[in-house]
Amino acid sequence: MSLLRPFVGFDVTLRSRTRLVADAVVLVAVAVVFWLLLQLAHGVDAPFNRVSAPSSVSTDPANLPYYALRSLARMFAALTISVVFTFVYATAAARSRRAEMILLPILDVLQSVPVLGFLSVTLTLWLTLFPRTVLGVECASVFAIFTSQAWNMTFAFYQSLTTQSRDLDEAARLLRLTKWQRFWKLDVPSGMTPLVWNGMMSFGGGWFFLIASEVISVNNHTYALPGIGSYVAAASEHRQVGRLLLAIGVMIVMVVGVNVLFWRPLTAWAERFRTGDTASAQVQRSLVLDLLRHSALPTLVGRGLRPAGHALDRAMRPFGLADSPLRVNPYRRRAGDIAFTTVVLALIGFGTWKMLVSIDHGTGLGEFGHAALLGLATFARVLVLLVIGSLVWVPVGVWIGMNPRVTRYAQPIVQVLASFPANFLFPFVTLALIHTGISLNIGGILLMALGAQWYILFNVIAGAAAIPNDLREAAASLRLGRSLRWRTLIVPAIFASWVTGGITAAGGAWNASIVAEVVSYGGHDLTAYGLGAYITHATTDGNFAQTLVGVIVMSLYVVGLNRIFWRRLYRIAETRYSLI
Repeated sequence: MSLLRPFVGFDVTLRSRTRLVADAVVLVAVAVVFWLLLQLAHGVDAPFNRVSAPSSVSTDPANLPYYALRSLARMFAALTISVVFTFVYATAAARSRRAEMILLPILDVLQSVPVLGFLSVTLTLWLTLFPRTVLGVECASVFAIFTSQAWNMTFAFYQSLTTQSRDLDEAARLLRLTKWQRFWKLDVPSGMTPLVWNGMMSFGGGWFFLIASEVISVNNHTYALPGIGSYVAAASEHRQVGRLLLAIGVMIVMVVGVNVLFWRPLTAWAERFRTGDTASAQVQRSLVLDLLRHSALPTLVGRGLRPAGHALDRAMRPFGLADSPLRVNPYRRRAGDIAFTTVVLALIGFGTWKMLVSIDHGTGLGEFGHAALLGLATFARVLVLLVIGSLVWVPVGVWIGMNPRVTRYAQPIVQVLASFPANFLFPFVTLALIHTGISLNIGGILLMALGAQWYILFNVIAGAAAIPNDLREAAASLRLGRSLRWRTLIVPAIFASWVTGGITAAGGAWNASIVAEVVSYGGHDLTAYGLGAYITHATTDGNFAQTLVGVIVMSLYVVGLNRIFWRRLYRIAETRYSLI
């Protein structure tokens, strides 16, 4: 037994050294993050004047690191606000039947409103709240990014709350948890996995609107904030191809860095909240998470915050237990529903009437017909994008998904491609369109596809990878031909995933139309015939009535297509092609 002591001592020494190194690395990383935040805070509080505010930024490459950090700070600020909004909004919709009747339709409409629609309304508000500092424009920029992230996360968390295990729900009631305790001990853990994955997708979507949120053109004024998006816009305006390529390189480093240092550790950590008897087919690993687990600092911070957590538990007890009465008077509920519906319909009717009166005075109600025709042109581009994107990427996605070795290497690449802001490539496509003379009415399809197509590929890969092995083996043993194999196995198996990718790609394409139907390079402006260009011009000119008409028409198109077309495809996927 004495022979084992040196080895035990060596193991203890090795673990203590590992913990010491991990503590040092984590401490240095936290110190660097705090120092960077302090440096960025100085720029946010800089003086601001609406008349003399810069409409462009310097394209000196030395500014790129600072610009990249400013953009990164905006992205994470928007993500933080999105998480808070998700917790509040989704919980209210899931826990209150009457609130759900209002909040879900509102969320469906908000998801269809383009980013410029929010900017045109909110910029004046933020500049009124913070008239003398850059903070007003910064808040408008962060809010614009927030609108590109929050809705998808909210839907995901709401769905996790409404599909909670009945056993867990009963356990929370038996333990007499307060509403506050149930939220943190049951609701958040059970919804963590979909929240993290949808947060990662939403964060990638936020990258796309960096240019629109950092170079804000509203009411005949252009405000440019320091950031990598505004840097790309300035370099494109001055035809500086080399600096455009440099900015794209920095952007790739940022996307990969955020995925490796933030999202991969978070997805690996979220695996601990997976429910069920079976583990994940693919174990998520992260060096950053391993480093944090070896460090004692997270544990020390947790112990320090524990008294505050207990104090919050006590403070929230007056709000009651996470329980609901087992018996509800049906007549009382019906009377309450009638009163509630009457009030809501009255408010909606009054708001609609005031809105129509405002539009009638501003541009006339006939503008809706013109905007609807423009919407048909944009819809045609979205339709062509979906058809071509499906024909190209469905076979590729199936090949990747059904070959595990290929999936292992290709899926991270596809994730990065989906996260990369495709509008950073717009200047090069615009330059090609100018030299070839191709109309933006056709070229706009390519611009919209640069960002939207990856959703189809990513979801098809996931669907193909999830095809059960016994079905694959059965198809192989029956020696099915390629055509029969696609009709009887592959298409039914990936149909639901394709529908998810299609609806996401379509929504992304509609929103991308506001930047894809109006492009410029070096003083050359190209405009397509479509609803996105209509909204962009109306916002830039400060025509609020036209902006409102464009946003309403686009929302009607998106919501209408979702309910008429995509929802039926979802029903077909659930009833005819479900593997359960």
